[in-house]
Amino acid sequence: MEDVAGRWWNGIWGRLARRDVWLTREVRWKVIARAGDSETGQVLRWEFDTETEARAMVERLLAADAGGTWRQQTGDAASPPPR
Repeated sequence: MEDVAGRWWNGIWGRLARRDVWLTREVRWKVIARAGDSETGQVLRWEFDTETEARAMVERLLAADAGGTWRQQTGDAASPPPR
């Protein structure tokens, strides 16, 4: 079972412009990024040994896509990442 340590969304609706980023941990830290919506979006995944390395990747992803206003999602809004 994965633990979701953080989730971000760029605040833009739509199949092509929406971006989501999750930070999860099972045994290793994982960063999962989706470009597009949940039905047709492209999903990329990275694994890291430390939380510091994983959070650095999250920061790079957020900085690389300045197309929206990134906001961290918490509570019920922090849905699980795509499988």
